Amino acid sequence: MILSKITLSNFRNFDTKKVVLHPSTTIITGPNSIGKTNLLEAMYVLITGAGIRDEKQDELIKIGEKTATIEGKLEHNNDIDTLRIYLENGITAKKVFSINKTQKRLFEYTKQVMPTVFFTPKLVHVIDGEPASRRKFIDRILSKLDIEYKKRLGNYETALRKRNKILEKVYDIAKLKDELPFWDTYLIEQAAYICEKRAWFVDQLNSGVAMQNHLFSIIYTEKEISKKTLQDTFDKQYQIKSTRVGPQRDSYEIFQKNLLRPDTEAKNVHQFGSRSEQRLALFWIIVNELKLYEEIFKTAPLLLLDDIFSELDEANREYVVDLIGKYQTVITKTDEEVIKLGKLPHSTIEMVK
Repeated sequence: MILSKITLSNFRNFDTKKVVLHPSTTIITGPNSIGKTNLLEAMYVLITGAGIRDEKQDELIKIGEKTATIEGKLEHNNDIDTLRIYLENGITAKKVFSINKTQKRLFEYTKQVMPTVFFTPKLVHVIDGEPASRRKFIDRILSKLDIEYKKRLGNYETALRKRNKILEKVYDIAKLKDELPFWDTYLIEQAAYICEKRAWFVDQLNSGVAMQNHLFSIIYTEKEISKKTLQDTFDKQYQIKSTRVGPQRDSYEIFQKNLLRPDTEAKNVHQFGSRSEQRLALFWIIVNELKLYEEIFKTAPLLLLDDIFSELDEANREYVVDLIGKYQTVITKTDEEVIKLGKLPHSTIEMVK
């Protein structure tokens, strides 16, 4: 599948914008704050139906406007499909998905398009932020890879809110111990699948693609939810009115070892990694995400790269260029990077103020 064209109306900082994309590589150049990242995000929204950081819908619509549209042409097997997402703000936000003018539910819509991965420095909070950022990011990837995971995660989060409401409203301990067991059993059942898939994903990362001269690994720590852990933490739950065990408390830690310095130990990237090492750790996850999509869905993903070359060493710059040559890629970059990318079949879009 190839995304051949995208048309925007009132998306982010754009009034209107039409872009024709190269089947191999499209290079977007221009000064900072011109909207290069917003253009990539529009492509991501068109394919996935969501922003890169789960922004509120009104943040995707140009300030002062109430509606926005993103439309694209998707070519595959000599056919051309028209994708369209209509956004509308109001008392109730409205989002309408359609393919060839036929409305689709989000699940139906995303099944008919290729997977997409997006690297942008705006996502570096996944590495240098709180554990919740990493959980949310990995949950999003797993929800794309496995619809059952998405369902179980939604079930778990809904049940967890209901259990916490009971903890907040019921003060009688005897009544609490009568009402909670149903939700305890349900949460344990959902959590078993969630934790199994999270462990599987970590195994895939640890046995997947490596970066040049850098060996990354990830450790998954499960905050087990069981009859025993719920019972052992009951007093604390009663005191703070919140469930203290379960997937919502799981954590991921990423470590990096410099292969050029084999005598040094792997270090925690979140705590001790440089900015460039943290960006490389994010890219490591995204490259493995790319490979998993290709393996599971049997189709080449669309690769969106925003400011990827900044702070990468030469070996990893060469790795990125090689990767770009294997997928339809849209990339933002500065003028000094033109020569390296110019060796690839490409078109260039220059954005000006």
